[in-house]
This record gives sequence, C-alpha cells and structure tokens, in this order.
Amino acid sequence: MISAKLLQHPIADRLRGLFLGSRARHGLLFNLVLYALLIAIGFVYLNPLLFMFITSIKNANDLLNPMVQWVPTELYLGNYTKAFRVLNYPNTLTVSFLMSVTPAALQTFVASLVGYGLARYRFRGKSLVFLLILATFIIPPQNTVIPQMLTYRQLGLLGDPLALILPAFLGQGYRSAIFILIFYQGFLSLPKVLEESARLDGASDLRIFLTIAVPSALPAYIVSMIFGTVWYWNETFLTAIFLEGGVTTLPMQLSRFVQAYENLYPPGVVNIFDRLNEAVKMSGTFLNILPLLVMYFILQRWFVESVERTGVTGE
Repeated sequence: MISAKLLQHPIADRLRGLFLGSRARHGLLFNLVLYALLIAIGFVYLNPLLFMFITSIKNANDLLNPMVQWVPTELYLGNYTKAFRVLNYPNTLTVSFLMSVTPAALQTFVASLVGYGLARYRFRGKSLVFLLILATFIIPPQNTVIPQMLTYRQLGLLGDPLALILPAFLGQGYRSAIFILIFYQGFLSLPKVLEESARLDGASDLRIFLTIAVPSALPAYIVSMIFGTVWYWNETFLTAIFLEGGVTTLPMQLSRFVQAYENLYPPGVVNIFDRLNEAVKMSGTFLNILPLLVMYFILQRWFVESVERTGVTGE
C-alpha cells in the first residue's frame, strides 16, 4: 500500500515524466540514448576527417613521436604550403570547378526536360525509352567505356573538355539516369489542374514548364546539382580516359601527388624535413576535399530539405 501511494505521489509523477517522458515529449533517458547514438555515429564518420586534418598540421618531430596522437605540439602549416605548390592548386582548382559544375548544370537541366516529358506526355515507345534510360544506370560504366572512347575518338573529342560537356548536354552524363528518375517522380506528383488552367489562359508548353514545373521541382534541381557536381569531381577513371591528359583536375593531380612532389623536391637535394611524409599527403588530400566540404556547409540547409522532399539518399 505504501509503495502504491508513493508511485501516485505528484513528485513521483514528475520524476517519471522527467526520465521516461510523456505523450507530449521524450524523457531524459530517451534523449541520453539518442544523443549517445548520434555522437557515436558522428564520430565514426568524422574520425577519418579529424585524423586527416590533425596529421596534416604535424611537423616532422610530431610524426616521429609516438606520444603525439591527437594534439600536436604546434600548428605547423608548412605541409599545406608544399601540397599547395605540388598540386598547382589555383589552376587545378579552377579546372576542377569548371569540369564538374558545368556538366553537372547541363545534365541537371536536360534531365529535368526528359523527366518532364516522360511524366506529362504520352507517345509511342515511351516504355522502351524508359527502359533504355534505366539500362544506362544499371549497366556498369566499365562495360561501355571502350565503345564511348572509340566514338569520341572518331568525333575528335578525346582530350577535349567537350568529351564531358557534350554527353551531359545530351542527357548522357555521369549517372544522368538517376536524375531523370528523380525529376520524373517529382513531376508525376504535380497536379494536372495547374497545367490545364494555364493552357486555358493561353500558356504554351514551354511557359508551363518554366513557370509551373520548374518552381515545383526546385528540391530536385538542388539535389541533382549537388550530387552531379560531387560525382563529376570525384570521377577520375572516366575523366582521365576521356580527357587523355589534356586537362588535369584536382583529383587527377592528387593521384600523381608522389611523382609531382619528387619532381619539385628531389630526394638527393632537399633535407630530410622536406622529404615526402604522411603529413604532406594528408595535406594534399584535405585540400582536395576542402571545396566539397565548403559547398556542403553553405548548401546544408537546402540540401537536407531537398533530400527529404525527393527521397534520395547519397552514396
């Protein structure tokens, strides 16, 4: 009887609501478990990035000292100076920006046109076109790279930036099929009443697309633009084959980092502190991903909202 009365006491009710929660809010125990889980998951993702950055600011003595792990004895930026010079950072960054943003923007616009046409119009062979688009996404690019390379060679596009820009303009850029499916699904949910009302007012198909369809698909445009830029930025295999050394992007230069470093700092000329070490490699890697991190931080709010509305997950 005494324990039952204690459980019904107002203070006990408040404590129970504080720790276990109520219908209106979560309790303290739930929040502690939730935040502990989020911190653990966040640490798993951020640990490589933190290790990369901390290693990049270590001097030679800290690298050789096993007692120095997460807190360097000093903030040493000489590694970034060397990596900046080896990567030829201003030029390669400009080229990488052009070679990723330009085709990503073109394929986003073209994918929206194709997705709108598949979602709003009926024509013969629509199922076949849809199947072929899916095939370009399902078939690995390694199986089609040789026919593409031979075709580009016949057209004189190998070694030219048009080898990346022209396919994106024609809807055959890197993973363009998934962007077409994103816009297709988004335009399917657009009410047809809006288009019918616009046609009654005398609007053309192009005006309907620009004034009604495009604003409603803004989340899909943001997602496609961001993912397209990242995929074009990180793709080195196909880019190296199609450009044939005519243009060097930042990831491509990073893949030749050791050779470029030894050309600038010959082993028999420089002292031991200027030799290639793990900190210099980490500095070059961090400079390579820095533009993408800045882009994510700037567009984080719009990116998260757009992913939630389109239902797309990253890779």
